[in-house]
Amino acid sequence: MKSTPTLLSQLNTVLTSELTSINQYFLHARMYKNWGYSALNSSEYKKSIKDMKQADELIERILFLEGLPNLQALGKLFIGEDPEEMLACDVKFQQSHIHLLVNSIELCESEQDFVSRDMLTKQLVDEEEYLDYLLTQQQQITDMGLSLYLQSQL
Repeated sequence: MKSTPTLLSQLNTVLTSELTSINQYFLHARMYKNWGYSALNSSEYKKSIKDMKQADELIERILFLEGLPNLQALGKLFIGEDPEEMLACDVKFQQSHIHLLVNSIELCESEQDFVSRDMLTKQLVDEEEYLDYLLTQQQQITDMGLSLYLQSQL
């Protein structure tokens, strides 16, 4: 099934964002693990694996639409130097990725590609849930203080 160049380009843009996400969350997970914050390591690692699966779905969809998935492109990684900064970087990335997904869903609607729209809508729900998790972590730091928060992540 052939798709339009505009839609294929947009799906590749989403793929680039997913590939970037995998790297950012995987690196953050390993940094948390190195520092002994097992709860943060676990959530970031699971997120990177989920993003790998979402990237795989996008690759299969682009191939089905007779496009060529671009696995060479990678966006800017937002890497923090401490847990508080890392959470802020993840929030920044998630907000940008959610905005991209919303725009991509709108394009799928206008191109009448409802299968891609549904796939991206499902991904959007996952991304919004993870953003909520990140914002909750930031609120816990505000409420508990950084040292108590980090102690709870051991």
